[in-house]
Amino acid sequence: MVTTRTARADDEAFVLALTDRLADFPLPGWRTATDIAHADHHLLRAALQRPSPDILLLIAEDSGGLPVGFAFATSRHDYFTGAPQAHVETLALEEQVQGQGVARVLMAAVETWAHERGCASVTLNVFETNARARGLYAHLGYQPETLHYIKPL
Repeated sequence: MVTTRTARADDEAFVLALTDRLADFPLPGWRTATDIAHADHHLLRAALQRPSPDILLLIAEDSGGLPVGFAFATSRHDYFTGAPQAHVETLALEEQVQGQGVARVLMAAVETWAHERGCASVTLNVFETNARARGLYAHLGYQPETLHYIKPL
């Protein structure tokens, strides 16, 4: 059983450490694992230190209350229409819970948050070489649009 809760300031060490998992796929030759893992650290720290209604940072916990993943989403506007949308900045899981539905639970919570805010869609970016993530997003109904995926709500 996985539950989600809003992240707290004391989750910072867990969240930042888990970003190392973001580079767990064949990387393009011009990217390093360190660059990918640390790219969002400043945004994540800001979200933890200065919560905002336009930012969602969720922690997934296992049945024992241990954190096993997180999702970080922000509010944006569609480039073409200006309609409000949510954007998944980061989704990361502990390796031992991969394939157990944790990502689905986190993405469903992001979609609920987006829907409640009147968003027309949820967008995200994924590396072309990250087949596992691309498969997850396609399974959840996201479709490629330019170089990112979108799922109308």
